[in-house]
Amino acid sequence: MKLFRHVQIRSLKQLIFGSFIVALIPLFTLLWQSQNDLAKLNHNTVTETQFFVKTAGTIRNLENMALDIERLLRQHFVLPNATLKRLNDDSLNLFQDQLTPFCQQLNDADVCGHVHRQLIQLENYSSMTDKIVLDAHLQSFRIAVSTLSDGVRDTVNERVSKQQDYLSKLQQKQAWSTAVLTVLSLTLIIFATKLIIKPVNKLKDIIGAIAENQNDLPAKSSSGPRELIAVEKDLFALHQRIQQLEKVRTALLRHASHELKTPLASFKEGCALLAEEMVGPLSVQQKEVVTLLQASTTRLNLLIEKLLDYNALLQQAEPSIENIKSANIIQECLTQNGLALKQSGCIVEVEVSDGALTIPTDAELFRRILDNLISNAIAHGALQTRIYVAITVDINSYLLDVANHGNPISAEARTDIFEPFKRGDFMRNDRVIGAGLGLSIVADCSRLLGGTVTIVDVDYAEVCFRIKLPRNDAQ
Repeated sequence: MKLFRHVQIRSLKQLIFGSFIVALIPLFTLLWQSQNDLAKLNHNTVTETQFFVKTAGTIRNLENMALDIERLLRQHFVLPNATLKRLNDDSLNLFQDQLTPFCQQLNDADVCGHVHRQLIQLENYSSMTDKIVLDAHLQSFRIAVSTLSDGVRDTVNERVSKQQDYLSKLQQKQAWSTAVLTVLSLTLIIFATKLIIKPVNKLKDIIGAIAENQNDLPAKSSSGPRELIAVEKDLFALHQRIQQLEKVRTALLRHASHELKTPLASFKEGCALLAEEMVGPLSVQQKEVVTLLQASTTRLNLLIEKLLDYNALLQQAEPSIENIKSANIIQECLTQNGLALKQSGCIVEVEVSDGALTIPTDAELFRRILDNLISNAIAHGALQTRIYVAITVDINSYLLDVANHGNPISAEARTDIFEPFKRGDFMRNDRVIGAGLGLSIVADCSRLLGGTVTIVDVDYAEVCFRIKLPRNDAQ
C-alpha cells in the first residue's frame, strides 16, 4: 500500500502503458527461467547421452577384446611361436590402453583394480606350462570382465535414475515458479487496476456530488493522469457555475414571489369588495365574472405560496433533529387538509406502530413531507375512496407510507416525477392548477433528513409513496 501511495502517474498513456508493462514482468521472468532450465536440461541430456553411448561402445569392445585375448593365449599355449606372442602382447597392451581411461571415467576403483590385477597375471602367460593354471587365470579374467560389465550397467542405471530425478525436480520447480509468478502477476494486475480505477472513481464521486447538488466536492487531486486532472478541473468549474445559477434561481424565486404577492393582495381585496357589492350592485353576469376572478386569484395565491415554500426549503442547510410525536403531526396535517378531504369524500386510515410513536426528526421537514403527500393523494386519488397513512419501523429506518386509490403511476413517469416543475399526466380531482413542486419538496425534505422517497407497489392501493428515514438519535 505504501508503494501504491508513492506511485506518481503523469498521463493516461503512461498509466495504461505502465500497467501493461507491470503485468508482463512476471511473464518475462517465467520465460527467462524456462529458457535457462531448458538449456540446462539440454546440456545435461547431451552429456549423459554421450556418456551412455561411449560407455556402451567401450564395454562392448573390452568384452570382445577379452574373448580375443583368451583365444590367443590358448593358441599360444598349444603352439608357442613369436607371431602369437606378438599378437598376445599387442592385445593385452591394447586392452590396458582402453581400460585405463575407461576406469577413470567409470570411477569404480574396486572393479577396475580387480581387472588390472588379472591383466598383470596374464602378462606372465609365457611361463604358464600347466593348462590348469592357465584355465584358472583365464577364468578369473573372464569373471573380472563380467564384473566390470555389471558395474558399468549399474553405473548407467544409477545415472539414468539421477537424470529422471533431475527432470522431476525441474518439473516441480517449473510448476512452483509458474504458480508463484501467476499469483504475482495477478497481484500486479490488481495493483495496476487500482491505479487506473482510482482516478476514474474520483471523477465518479465528483459527478455524483454535482448530481446530488452538494455544496462541497471531494478534494482536488494533487497528482494523477493529466487528462483526468483536466476533466476534474472542468467538473469543479461546472460545479461552481451550477452553484452560481442555483443562487440566481433562488434569488429569482424569492424576489418574483414577493413582488407578486403585493399586487395580488390588492387584486384579491378588490375582487372581495366587488363581490360584496361595496361599490355598487352587480348584475348576474358581473357576479359571475367576479367569481371567476376570485377563483383565479385563489389559484395564483396557492402557486406563489408553493414557490415560496420551495424557495425556503432550498435555503435550509441542516435539519434540527428532535423527538416528535408522529401521531400529532399526522393529525395536524389531516386537520389542515380537512376541507379538501371533505370535498373529495376520502377517508384517511392512520396506522402508527409502537416503535414509531416517537421518532427523532426535524418536525418542520417531516410536516412538509406529510402535507405534500396527503395533498397529492387528495388531488390525484380517486374520489370517495380511502387514503392510507402508516408509520412503521424496520432494523435501521422509519418507514412512512402514504397510499391512495386511483390511476397507477407508469414506470416512465416514475423516473422524473420527483423533479421540480414535473407534473404527471394523470387526472386530477381538484380544480386547482398545481405547480409541480409538491413531490419535489417531498424528495428534497427526505434528502435533508438523510432519507429517500420511492414509489412502491402494495396490494391494498394503486399508488404508494414510501419515505425511508434513518433512525437518528435526537440531538
